[in-house]
Amino acid sequence: MDSLHHGYKLRQGRCSQPHQHYLITGVIRNRIPWFENTDRARLLSRNFLNLDQQGACMSLCFVVMPDHFHWLLELSDKHSLSQTVGMLKSQTARAIGQSIWQRGFHDHALRQEEDALQIARYIVANPLRAGLVKSVKDYPYWYAIWL
Repeated sequence: MDSLHHGYKLRQGRCSQPHQHYLITGVIRNRIPWFENTDRARLLSRNFLNLDQQGACMSLCFVVMPDHFHWLLELSDKHSLSQTVGMLKSQTARAIGQSIWQRGFHDHALRQEEDALQIARYIVANPLRAGLVKSVKDYPYWYAIWL
C-alpha cells in the first residue's frame, strides 16, 4: 500500500452525487507556478466556465492560484465528480501542451448546514491570504456567482 500514489488515497470513500456542492482543490505537479502566467491563468478560468456550458457542472466560485486552484461547484447528473475534474485538467493540459497536474484532487462534499457563500468568500480571499494582492479586487483570476 505504501507504493500507491497520494491520488489513490484521495479517491477512497469519494462519493459522486448529482446536484451536490463540492469544494475541489487541484494542484500543479511539484507546485510549479504555471498560473503566474496571465494567458495560462485566463485559460484555466475559461475552462471552469466551459464545463458549465458543457453541462458538466455549475461553477459557483473558483480562484486560480499560481500553483493550484480552488473550485466550488454543483455537480450535474451528466458526469461523475472525477470525470468532471478530469475534464478540466485534461482540457487545460492539452491547451498548454503538456501534463502539468498532480494526480488526484482533494474534494469536500458540502454538508447541508455548510454555507456555500461563506466558503466562496474563503476561496476568493485566497490570493489575499497568500500575499499576492492587498485587496481581492486587485486579483483577476476568480469568479463567484454571487457577484
